[in-house]
Amino acid sequence: MISSFVITGFLGVGKTTLLTNSVQHYFPDKKIAVIVNEFGDIGIDSKILTNVYSEVLEISEGCICCQLSEEFEKGVMEIIANYSPELIFVETSGASEPFPIYMSLQNLGVGVEGVICVVDAKHFSSYKENSTAKYQLGGSNIIVLNKSDLVNDSEALAVENEIREIKNKYNIKNMMTGKPIFNNYLIHRAQHGLVAKEVFDGVYQLEDVLKLAEDYTHHDHTSKDALSQKVVYLKSNILFADVDSVLQDLPQSIYRAKGIVKVKDVPEAIVVNYAFGDVTFDELKDYEGKSLLIFIGENIEHEVENLCEKFDILSLPRFSLKG
Repeated sequence: MISSFVITGFLGVGKTTLLTNSVQHYFPDKKIAVIVNEFGDIGIDSKILTNVYSEVLEISEGCICCQLSEEFEKGVMEIIANYSPELIFVETSGASEPFPIYMSLQNLGVGVEGVICVVDAKHFSSYKENSTAKYQLGGSNIIVLNKSDLVNDSEALAVENEIREIKNKYNIKNMMTGKPIFNNYLIHRAQHGLVAKEVFDGVYQLEDVLKLAEDYTHHDHTSKDALSQKVVYLKSNILFADVDSVLQDLPQSIYRAKGIVKVKDVPEAIVVNYAFGDVTFDELKDYEGKSLLIFIGENIEHEVENLCEKFDILSLPRFSLKG
């Protein structure tokens, strides 16, 4: 499955700066498609590749930018078919809400790792009463307080408190159940559009998950810094509800989980993609390997051990000294 991020935020808050600076910093070796879902000049001088639905600009090696004018889903499918990106970033119009884009990507089978709302820390008060800005916050699960270098700490904290009030009031909900679409959200500060590492940490392709799990049979690679990742295996003869119970009980320190699980009541293996409280599932045919989950978060060793004690379907791997 292709992963994606949706980037939203009001006019002039620094969405494009965040997009270009963070993508270049964290994904220099990934094949990236950047989709700008609005009219107007992109402002990047490069070779234009034309197709039916969009203008595609070759930004740098391994990265393109696609300015879609209409028929978003058809354009995305064309980009996937012709370019085969590993990761897609969609920058929405500053005057639009992100949820329709989120739903369109999900409908196409593109996994949405997060909906990022960029906030201007210096000028938030000038647009915070705008209804679109409120719904942009309500429809996001990662909020980036950009231009934080232009305010002092007390001013930044005041803006964060205002954001929480708006988020709680406008948090987007499932119309059928009344429950929030995103169970949790995070607020990060950024300067010049460069966000914290954890926003993008753990964005794995399926083959990355399998390779990482294979590595874990030899060594426990978990302690580069406060961010860590832990693999757990799942027992056989379990039900889908057993897996869902684990995911519903994850602490906030675990902000991502990826894995492949086999359950008795679903014929094919299931690919699990959990990000900041939101989880999606996809079927994977002909998988014969172990059921496993990779948890990613901050200092999560103790939390993962507690999960394994609480849920007997989970077990930590035993490591050998090989390799």
